[in-house]
Amino acid sequence: MTKNITIAGLLVGAVGIGILWASGVPFPFYPPPGIVILAAGALFLALSKKPWAPAVGAFFGLFVTVGFLISPSGIPNLMGDNGTSTAVGTVIQMVGVLTALVAGTLATRESYRKVSA
Repeated sequence: MTKNITIAGLLVGAVGIGILWASGVPFPFYPPPGIVILAAGALFLALSKKPWAPAVGAFFGLFVTVGFLISPSGIPNLMGDNGTSTAVGTVIQMVGVLTALVAGTLATRESYRKVSA
């Protein structure tokens, strides 16, 4: 169950980045790397049977969260300084990646409890 929530969180985070991109937020190249990273993580997690696989989703959630926090435009985007659509995209992105971070951590713990039992 939490593995599926992790996958959903990664995909929601990718949608949020897509909204940021559509809102005119500049990205270093096409397509925005965050979309590719989060979508690849969701695909990997969906296909993998390894007990550590949900940790990859949690890591990607942490990676994007840290990127948001250290980015000079992260907080201003969240506060709506760069437009409403940018704020909406940022909220969606952060809800998704924070969900992936928490659910991925819990799913990893669950999968290792199943392995040891």
